[in-house]
Amino acid sequence: MSVPQTSLVTDEAGKRERSGGVQSLDRAFSLLEIMAEAGGETSLSQLAESSGLPLPTIHRIIRTLVGNGYVRQLPSRRYALGPRLIGLGDKASQMLGTWARPHLAQLVEDLGETANLAMLDGDKVIYVAQVPSPHAMRMFTEVGRRVLPHSAGVGKALLSQLSDEEALATVRRTGMPAATDRTITEPERFVTELHRVRDQGFAIDDGEQEIGVRCVAVPVAGAPSGMAVSVSGPEARVSWEFVERAAPIVQHCATMLATDLNNQS
Repeated sequence: MSVPQTSLVTDEAGKRERSGGVQSLDRAFSLLEIMAEAGGETSLSQLAESSGLPLPTIHRIIRTLVGNGYVRQLPSRRYALGPRLIGLGDKASQMLGTWARPHLAQLVEDLGETANLAMLDGDKVIYVAQVPSPHAMRMFTEVGRRVLPHSAGVGKALLSQLSDEEALATVRRTGMPAATDRTITEPERFVTELHRVRDQGFAIDDGEQEIGVRCVAVPVAGAPSGMAVSVSGPEARVSWEFVERAAPIVQHCATMLATDLNNQS
């Protein structure tokens, strides 16, 4: 028995509709990522330039995102990430913390100092998970805290994953104020520091964020999004001998975490 032509037409139309829906989703996520990389706010023309999509297509997708609260239009007629993303981000951070915590706990067991996981949030660094040291005197960074990237070990590790131009653009937007007298505040010197991080595979915060605190941080290469792990503690315990011993252990943690996160995605 032959299949009615109308059924074939309906099936093919349905496939095209599903394919178009997936393409629209891909484009919508791409536009949201472009907005995030631009600091959370951009114009339609900037979206067109970065995405390569035609303006009518971008306008249609943005209008849908605005209607659902994922994007908002500013009085300047530019567009910004919307409030509905906050809840999604909070839940994602909680899940990320859940997946990361066993790896951070292993770092604390191996090295005895506080372990952290951090990500870039716009141009700043946000701490998304932590397992504290068992020592009475220990480092504590509140989960959800945001810091400037140029003075933090995790910030250097995160920016080392970008090109020199992208990293410089980030610190020029944020500024490079001195948190301590050891903070790197010159762009050229900061680029040299990033080269060192890439060469050795880890970053050091040598009292640059807080006086008397030393930190070893490693980028989580290959993770679904940019992140870094670190161990930090007082200089009295986190000596340069400790740094030499800790660096490969933190690097191994970063590798295992990346593998775990990719298996979850």
